[in-house]
Amino acid sequence: MHLEVFSEGSSPIHRLDPRVKIIVFTIFSILCATSTGLKTPFLYLSYSICLILLARVKLRPFLSRLFLANFFILFIWIFIPLFYSGNTHYSIGPLKISKEGVMYALSITLKCNGIIIATIALLSTSTVFSLAHALSHLKVPIKLITIFFLFYRYITVIHLEYLKIKRAVLTRGFIARTNLHTYRTFAYIMAGLLIKSYERAEEIYRAMLCRGFKGYFPLFEHFKIRKSDIIFFIVANSISIYFWI
Repeated sequence: MHLEVFSEGSSPIHRLDPRVKIIVFTIFSILCATSTGLKTPFLYLSYSICLILLARVKLRPFLSRLFLANFFILFIWIFIPLFYSGNTHYSIGPLKISKEGVMYALSITLKCNGIIIATIALLSTSTVFSLAHALSHLKVPIKLITIFFLFYRYITVIHLEYLKIKRAVLTRGFIARTNLHTYRTFAYIMAGLLIKSYERAEEIYRAMLCRGFKGYFPLFEHFKIRKSDIIFFIVANSISIYFWI
């Protein structure tokens, strides 16, 4: 389970200072989310597409993540056009679809996709450790950073434990069906995963204490702002603010 698939690369976006990328992404997300109409969200979506092209990420993982996110956005198109007040644009029996609801759902879709693509282009092109390091430089509370880093780091460990349990169950000839035995087996899998996660957490905590862990990870290397980082910071934020104005 590789969670940092987009962090491997040598594009100009990959080489940027993570602090710069976090600030640029934050400004972009706020302005994109608060934009109105269709033109401005479309401009932000186009801008994020330019960023993803500049980042040169792997196409297949990018499209799979974008498809998964839009699967949930699909529910917006099911409910908002039907229940948003406005002039009736189309009727299907008792169901009335308003034109304003369709426009509002389209606006939300443009903004959501713009922010999702910008997230992949700006944040996913850095490793989790570099993002946590950058957040510490940006004066984010160290406890939140530590929780974020440990949570992200050990998702992979928990997933590996799940795969071990799953292989053991399949080796014993288990076939999933819609019966009580299947439900009981999945309950045992979840309980076993919970116990193994707790035991692994205790082992990791004791190992960290042996290494002198005191609630934070010491940093030995620090980022250095380059000229290219400053240029990108100014240009990227100027474009985001210009679109919003």
